[in-house]
Amino acid sequence: MTWAIGNGESRAGIDIDSLKGIKVGCNAIVRDYTVDCLVCVDRRMVSEALDNKFANKILTRKDWLSRFPNDNVHAVPDIPYEGTERVDEAFQWGSGPYAVLQASLQSKKIKLIGFDLYSYTKRINNMYKDTANYDPSDKGAIDPRYWIHQIGKVFECFPNKKYIIYQTPDWSLPKAWKHANVSVDTIGNL
Repeated sequence: MTWAIGNGESRAGIDIDSLKGIKVGCNAIVRDYTVDCLVCVDRRMVSEALDNKFANKILTRKDWLSRFPNDNVHAVPDIPYEGTERVDEAFQWGSGPYAVLQASLQSKKIKLIGFDLYSYTKRINNMYKDTANYDPSDKGAIDPRYWIHQIGKVFECFPNKKYIIYQTPDWSLPKAWKHANVSVDTIGNL
C-alpha cells in the first residue's frame, strides 16, 4: 500500500510518520515528517530538501535534473496519457498530481490524504502557508481545476488500482474523480 500525501490543511494533526506503507509526499512535508519519496516540481523546494539533507528519493521535472546533480534526484514519471489541452502538458502538472501518479506506480492500493482541492475560506489552503517558498495566508485560494483534471486522469488510467481518499465529512468528490476504483472515507477513520 502507498500513501499519496498532499499539503492541504485537512491533514493537520495526522502523524504521517505513524502511517504504515510507502509514503509519497509533496514539497515541504519533509520539514515535519519522513517520506520515502518526495515530489518537488518547484526548484526552490528541491533546493530546500537537498539543503536540509533529505536523503530519500526526490522527483522533479526532467528539465531541471541538470541543476541538481545528486544521486537522489530523479525525473517525475511520464504522464500516462496523451492530451491535447494545456492542462495535459507535463509542465502544467503540479507536485500533487505527480505524487498520486508516483503512488499509482508503486502499489495496487493508494490512500490519499491532504488533497483538499478547495478552500472554505477563499484563502490559500496549505499546511505551509506563510513559510519559506510558500504564499502568504492572505492570498486567494488556488483554482483547483488543473489538479482535479490531472488526478482524475490518473484514476482513469489505472482502473485496476484502488484509491481511497481520506477527507473531512463536508468534502465533495469532484465529478472527474468519480470512478469505480475511487472511494472516500473520513479522516476520523484513519
